[in-house]
Amino acid sequence: MASRFLTYSVLLQKYRTPLLVASCGGLFAANMFYHVCPDLSYRQLYQAWHKGAPVELSDKLERLFQEVLTDCRVKSPSSFSAFASFGFHPVGAGVPWLPAGVQIGIPANFNSTAADLSGITNRNIFINGKTVDWTTKTGSALKEALVFSPEAQKFAIAREVVRLQSGGPVLNAAVAPLCLGGVWVYSVLLKQVFGLHAGSALLRGVANMVALSIGAVSYFLTSDAVSQWTDYASDRHAARVSPEYAKGGVEFYDKILSRNKTLRSLMGRKGEEMYAPSGNLFPAHILQLKHTPYTSRREGLLALLKEDKV
Repeated sequence: MASRFLTYSVLLQKYRTPLLVASCGGLFAANMFYHVCPDLSYRQLYQAWHKGAPVELSDKLERLFQEVLTDCRVKSPSSFSAFASFGFHPVGAGVPWLPAGVQIGIPANFNSTAADLSGITNRNIFINGKTVDWTTKTGSALKEALVFSPEAQKFAIAREVVRLQSGGPVLNAAVAPLCLGGVWVYSVLLKQVFGLHAGSALLRGVANMVALSIGAVSYFLTSDAVSQWTDYASDRHAARVSPEYAKGGVEFYDKILSRNKTLRSLMGRKGEEMYAPSGNLFPAHILQLKHTPYTSRREGLLALLKEDKV
């Protein structure tokens, strides 16, 4: 057993650079998979269905999507496609310069207006196993929070367009392999600083564990930082399309906060665990610091409007 362990150790030491490169490349490829083939992965996951068939995007939303592409001055609009998704706000995946392009999902409630709520009231939304009653006070509040003006709808779509157009997925996918490479750097530095290369295998193992711990912490901190930077940058770029987009962005986040507060009330204890009283999201798990606060994103747009930078 000991001889086998030593054999593996020698092989790892001998081929550590190729193994590191292969591991980093594999991590990057895994993180980019659904962005490389968004039509086969991401779209299948978020596609809205009705009676066993995929829901077609309405002509109204297709026109709205094309208007956003024009307003955002997308260089290759043919690389962007929209589909009908479930949920309450747009989602997207893909990289425009890859063959599969970009897929952006637009939810059914974007068909609704203040005068026509059919995109909302004709749907059954289940919370805690019960259908939401749109005639109740909380049901009416949720219904109101799901109706967006055309400007807010355009902003919501535009932030996905600019995020994907600027290569946001590539930036996020690069975090894990960079941190994995950092583990190797930390390990080498620790062994050099403390002179462990000629020391016992136990001490080198401890150094490797310390390096791995530092790498893990680096990953979670960097991942959160990059994700938040991407979110804020997408908001700024979408808001700078025009003052109407910026005002629509403020409305969009106001409605999201209102929706989350209502869901917090409707979902009871589970809602209190998921949503803060302000309407922001709590972390999905203890290793994630926090989601980009919707309140901060709204304040950022308000600041842009006050500074007349849009």
